[in-house]
Amino acid sequence: MPNLENLKKQAKQYLRWHREGYYPVAAEIRAALPRFRHLDDRQVLEARFKLSDAQDLIARQMGFEGWQALKTGAAAMTDPKNKPAPQAILSSISAQLFVTDIKASCEFFTGKLGFRVDFVYGDPPFYGQVIRDNAQLALRLVCEPVFVGDIRQREHLLSASITVDTSAEIKRLFLDFQAAGVSFHQTLRKEPWGARNFIVMDPDGNLILFAGPGG
Repeated sequence: MPNLENLKKQAKQYLRWHREGYYPVAAEIRAALPRFRHLDDRQVLEARFKLSDAQDLIARQMGFEGWQALKTGAAAMTDPKNKPAPQAILSSISAQLFVTDIKASCEFFTGKLGFRVDFVYGDPPFYGQVIRDNAQLALRLVCEPVFVGDIRQREHLLSASITVDTSAEIKRLFLDFQAAGVSFHQTLRKEPWGARNFIVMDPDGNLILFAGPGG
């Protein structure tokens, strides 16, 4: 049987995180609580979020309909057969890039690639996210080398892949980035399998593939 006191403490921690504007918790709130599912991260953190919401979040993460159901049916948790696991639905994906300067990285993605800053977290900032349309890139501050030498360039190791729907869009995107003075690891080309793509290199050496139909 679960320890309800520990679960109450977890709920209070979620409430504190929400009040502090801790962005990573927004995705958990949105995934667990239906009334938040149409909101983006910023809107989730700006919305009213009570202790009862945090308790419901804990309950839903454990497979119950709500906090009351968890309390009355807690014994069923000891036997997995009594509560079938809900079907997991992947709602979004965000690639994570390792960077040495969050501010400089945000300036690159907004000034050169047309993204906007969704959020930065920490003082000084150590984590952030930039968005363009449906593409999300998380930025994680790392002050020590993550990769050995130039292995990413030599082995063409991608940090993220972003796609567009038409050949006209991928051509236009390349021309826009070229005009902005972006550094390319690979310029626009048509691959043998029919796709047309190019690879951007950010200031930290992260390689980002942009791809679309060959056309």
